Amino acid sequence: MINLYNTHIASLSIHRVGNKSRNEGILLSASPYEMDDELTPLLKEFFLKPFRDKEENYFNFQNEADLEFHELYNLVSEGFANPDSIHEQSKKIAKHLFDQATHPHIKSGEVYIAYMENLQLDNEKVNAIGIFKSELKQDFLQFREGEHQLDAVLQEGVNLNKLDKGAIIFDVKKEEGYKILSVDSNRYDARYWLESFLGVEALADDNFYTKKYLKFCQDFAKDVVLPAEDKQQEVMFMNRAVNHFAKNDTFEETSFMNEVMDNPDLIPEFKHYKTEQAPKYKIEDVTNFPIANTAVTAARKKIKNVINLDTNIQIKLDFINPESADKFVEKGWDEEKQMYYYLVYFNKEQKS
Repeated sequence: MINLYNTHIASLSIHRVGNKSRNEGILLSASPYEMDDELTPLLKEFFLKPFRDKEENYFNFQNEADLEFHELYNLVSEGFANPDSIHEQSKKIAKHLFDQATHPHIKSGEVYIAYMENLQLDNEKVNAIGIFKSELKQDFLQFREGEHQLDAVLQEGVNLNKLDKGAIIFDVKKEEGYKILSVDSNRYDARYWLESFLGVEALADDNFYTKKYLKFCQDFAKDVVLPAEDKQQEVMFMNRAVNHFAKNDTFEETSFMNEVMDNPDLIPEFKHYKTEQAPKYKIEDVTNFPIANTAVTAARKKIKNVINLDTNIQIKLDFINPESADKFVEKGWDEEKQMYYYLVYFNKEQKS
């Protein structure tokens, strides 16, 4: 869990990077930006708001050979070791970002490198380096007061309500490539920010495994349960799967299968599907891991629990009380109409 509300920006450097493939230049500021009481809180909100609203999917720096060959990792490490050198490191970070702008679609923009203190990560105070980029500009009107009238002047600037790209690198787990959060609002070239510039991969932690395993279950329900049974059982399988994750602190695969597989014939199908598909989700050898509640909550919101019928009727099943669907919803076949039907039992209609 992160808490960014008490974050203090100790140092901020602002540079401008162009598109190298279009022969645009780079402008490196000679000194750090002088913070003031009026603009600082606005910039802090501009930088950090996207991370407060985002699911915590962490990354870490990765290099095929060794982290000592990872350019950004080394620059960040030097900045953490010597905070007084952060402005000089920021110039090198901006140059590294500029060097990655080799695709014509990549937009020029301002890059902000901030040394931040007093962030809370997993209930501990830590420092961090933030790298943020603004790309898209918006038109706005500025008014000048003349002697007898107002003159409207069209200008262009950055919308402080939307950060285009950003990364927060926390000063923890250095040997493993740090813990990193990233946002990218403009996905015109997804490889540019995450792969080319940051050089990161998803951090294989409890949040990662919880999210990946639930996505694996969702695809199993769609690819195996639905064809073998019906839409109701597909929805109910995911219902049981999510509830199993929600009520347990630790995932154990055998216990999961015994509880969630309502049809025992699907257990070998589940094992086979995992053997075939696990590399796609990076869960090949995963059978036990701590469960991340935040990932379960996020997955529950994304999973559809609605049966859409071709008669323009929807049946919404309750994920909180799955036994209701088992007890009070029956599926059948009407010979006279030659149609399937759902029979729903209830005592009285609830007032909305």
